[in-house]
Parts: sequence; C-alpha cells; structure tokens
Amino acid sequence: MALPAKGPAEGPCSTPPVHAEDAVTSVHPVDEKLHPSRLVPAALQHIAAMYAGVVTPPLIIGQACGLDLAARTRLIAASLLIAGVATLVQTLGVKGFVGNRLPFVNAASSAGIAPILAIAETNDTGRQLPAVYGAVMVAGVFCLAVGPFFGRLLRFFPPLVTGVVITLIGVTLMPVPVTWAQGGDETAADFGALRNLALAGFTLTVILLVQRFGKGFVKQVALLLGLLVGTLAAVPLGMADFGALSSAPVAALPAPFAFGAPVFQPAAVLSLCIVMLVLMTESSAGMLALGEICDRKADGRTITRGLRTDGIATLVGPVFGGFPTSAFAQNVGVVSLTRVRSRYVVAVAGATLLVLGAFPVLGAVVSLVPMPVLGGAGIVLFGSIAVSGIRTLSEAGLDDGSNIILVAVALGAGIIPLAAPTFYQEFPAWAQTVLGSGISAGALVAVTLNLFFHHLGTRSRTTAPALKSS
Repeated sequence: MALPAKGPAEGPCSTPPVHAEDAVTSVHPVDEKLHPSRLVPAALQHIAAMYAGVVTPPLIIGQACGLDLAARTRLIAASLLIAGVATLVQTLGVKGFVGNRLPFVNAASSAGIAPILAIAETNDTGRQLPAVYGAVMVAGVFCLAVGPFFGRLLRFFPPLVTGVVITLIGVTLMPVPVTWAQGGDETAADFGALRNLALAGFTLTVILLVQRFGKGFVKQVALLLGLLVGTLAAVPLGMADFGALSSAPVAALPAPFAFGAPVFQPAAVLSLCIVMLVLMTESSAGMLALGEICDRKADGRTITRGLRTDGIATLVGPVFGGFPTSAFAQNVGVVSLTRVRSRYVVAVAGATLLVLGAFPVLGAVVSLVPMPVLGGAGIVLFGSIAVSGIRTLSEAGLDDGSNIILVAVALGAGIIPLAAPTFYQEFPAWAQTVLGSGISAGALVAVTLNLFFHHLGTRSRTTAPALKSS
C-alpha cells in the first residue's frame, strides 16, 4: 500500500516557506530600500544639513584667490559634483574594494581651508589654485597609501576610545551651528542680531515640537520640517536671499584643469599630507560612529574601503576643481537623530548633489535656507552626535579608575582648541595642524592612553572583566 506523499513543508529536511513579510524583516536597516514617499524626504534632510558645509570651502577659497562670481560658481559646482560621486561610491561601493556601504556622506572638508589659504598667500595670482591642487592630489595618493594601515589598527579603537572621539565630534562642531545661528558671516553688520537668534530659536522650537507631538515618519523628518518652516518664517522678515537664484547659471559642468595645471611645491604638499592624516582620523571616527548608530560595526576592512574612497576623491577631485574630501559629521547626526539608517537614502542624496552641481540654479534653491535656520537645526544635529558618543562610553567600563582618567584627559585635550584657540600658537606648524583639531587631538590622546593602560606591559589588562572596552 502506497504511503501518501508528503508536501514540501512536511519532510524532515524541508525548508519552511519564506513569506514576504519575513523577507522584509530580515533585511538589515542599512540595506533597506525605502518607499519613495519616505526615501525622498529623508534624502532632502541630508542635503539640507550638509549643503552649507559643502559650498563653504570653495566659497572661502575662491574669494581668497580673487576669483570672480562665475569662477566661484564653477568652483562650487565642482565641489557638489565631487561630493555626489564620492557619496555614491561610499554608499553603494564595490564590495571588497571601495566604499564602506554605510549611510556615509563624503564632501570637501572645512579642515583643509586654513592650510589651503596659507598656500594661496605664498603664491602669486594665477598660481594659487594650481599650487593648491598639486598638493591636494599628492595628499590623495598619501591617503591611498596609508589608508589600509588605519583599518589594521582598529583594535586600538575600542568603545572607550571611539566613545571619546564620537563625543568630541559633536562637542567640537558645536561652534559651527552657533555661528550659523548668529548669521553665519562674522563680518556682517547684523551678525549676532536678535532677529537672527530669534529665527534660530524658532527653528529649534519647531523641531522640538515635531519630535514631541509627531508620530511615525513625521517624527523622523522633524529636521526637514524645522528647516522648511524656519525658511518660510524668514521670507516675510526679508531674511531669505533670493539673489542667488537670479545670478546662478542654469548649467555649468566643470572642465578638467579649468584653473590651471597642478603645480607641486614641497612645503604645500607636506602641509596637506598632515591635513590628510587629520581627515583620515576624523573619517575613521565617523565610520566607527555610524557603525555604532546603525548596529553594523565598522571593521578594519570597512575603514580601509572608506578611506580608499576618500583618497580617490581627493586625488581625482582637483582635476575638476575639488578639494580634500572626508566625512561629514553633520550627516552622522542626521542618521542618529532620525534613525533612518538606509544607505540608499544617502545614495539618493549623493545623486541629488550631482544634479545640483550640474545645474547650479537648483543648488541656489537649496541655498535659500538662511544661516540662522541652519543654526537652530545644527544644534540638534551636532548635539545628537555627542549623545551617541556618551552612549558608547556608557558601555566602556567606566567603573575602572584608569578608564575614567583616560576619558577625562582625552576629552580635556579635545576641548583645548575650543577653550583656548591660541593655545598651540608657539608650536611648529605641523603640530598646530594636528593638535588644533579637537577631534584629532582627543583621538591621539585616547589611543595613546589606551595603549599605555591596556596594552603595554607584561600583564595584559584587556582580559580583565571590568575592562571589556580595551
């Protein structure tokens, strides 16, 4: 007598059917592909948070080099394009080779402005940008050569160290939104005016109210709503500048070496290689922070692929008018605040940057957001980064006295440049570059003290239960 056939789900070695809802929930939040109704607003939040930071380096450097409005527009367009390409490569990447495949934004870093201006001052008109671009290109090669070692040194960045660095990212960046809240331009007559502060406070209040009373996706886009409402409130007050719309060209694709062929000067190259070390430290810290926020820890290979993207963007960028490229910490704050961790959201933001760079008139629309509005939102952004660092430190074994000393000294070293900007003025130029950044100074001290307390000596302290962070 034949036995009845068993269905596919009844056999002892059979696999249960996979339902659609199970497949959805199995996708990691970083790899989640959101519906356009959620994806587009979330991407716009990233654009709004970073736009001012992306255009600041080319704007300041272009003015210092005496470029006219048309040339500065080309410089800004180039920065937007390079930022878009670098962000797309980071988020989508080529697995195993380039891109950290995290919701990570790359763009021209403001940390390079001061040394670039110093290079410009030592060169005649017309040779300034070529000297800058030659140094930037070598710095890109330097990043590609040194980057793999940063990934291998990841074991020296336990939660005790990364918590300090992430906290310092938020703390040391806080002067940026404070300056924005006062008007952005310290030379302007209305810098610090009460109406600027009131507009920043109003924007901050809107974000807080949406966070308190909003639900679901509305709560996630609180930052974007705050920026939108703040900008609308600025229009009747005459605080939204529409002049950029009339002066911006419709299309402006950058031409290779439009500002001259690169010139390689040893002093300029050395200064920007030092800057690149600082940017690599900050970029690594940003990846570690995102790894914690996204519940996908950044390992050594992730750091190496991410820094490789920085190096390629920094090397290729000057061909079209770009500058040293690194992580944008404000976008780490967006991810931390909204908890929208999909890398495809940031990929769309990168694609948007490409479009804004190719069509400057569209970028001018984004630039309508007044600086005080950005300042009110920035307080939330950068503050949330510091909170992420504090959360990491809370899991780092702070019941041990040596860990407390490590955190205290590292945080103190990182805050020195904020508390006393002239503290290192008698130091050599290279030391001023490294120690003048609170993030790099704090990271250097934290790594050194972690080695001293937990790695040096005959008895390894890393096995002690209370020191799980080391």
